[in-house]
Amino acid sequence: MWSQIVEEWPRFATYYNLIFIAKAAGTTLALSALGCILGSLIGLGLAVTRVTRARWLLPLRLVALVFTEVFRRVPFLVTLMLCFFAFQATGYDIPLFVVAAVSVTMIAGAFLGEIIRGGFNSVHRNQWEAAETMNFSLIDTIRLVVLPQAWRIVLPPAFGFFVMFIKDTALASQIGVIELTYVGKVLNNKGFSAALSFGVILIVYFLISYPLSRLGAHLEARLASSRHRRA
Repeated sequence: MWSQIVEEWPRFATYYNLIFIAKAAGTTLALSALGCILGSLIGLGLAVTRVTRARWLLPLRLVALVFTEVFRRVPFLVTLMLCFFAFQATGYDIPLFVVAAVSVTMIAGAFLGEIIRGGFNSVHRNQWEAAETMNFSLIDTIRLVVLPQAWRIVLPPAFGFFVMFIKDTALASQIGVIELTYVGKVLNNKGFSAALSFGVILIVYFLISYPLSRLGAHLEARLASSRHRRA
């Protein structure tokens, strides 16, 4: 296998192949970033909705609950295919990248919503009630009282999710999005061995996800030590 890789490498490492891989890596990063950024905003909205207590917001809480439970339990590939056929049914020529971005955003929103809600719940109820007694609105309570404490709880699992999420975007290749896994299949179909094609893709995934996982571990260690000092 090794001798075959060495033999194929000069033909593999051409300018066009490397640019092809680099563009695919950019698509993978863009999908991951969109999912994490937009998913965080949706997750924050879901978490805030679910901690409200007003009766007139009950329908919104039910919608948030159903959205979270459905997209956390349905496999990503199923969500992706549903979005793909739903966009096709509109009759508009929607770019595949947009279809994939919508799918990953919904999945990320559901998972991050639960992570953020867990952070909210970690703040003692007395502090919520104290803010309410001081006539803080819900938004001010979350912005000024809850979030400054909850983010220490939210950050470590959120980073773990981000790293996992980069790998999950590989499923976008199933609808034809030209991301890293798709490029691996194309290069393999062009005659390069699977060991070389997917070995290079493996290294690129590692180079993308490893620094992020190390950053998450570093932040988690710092937050843990700061909590111990505070204790």
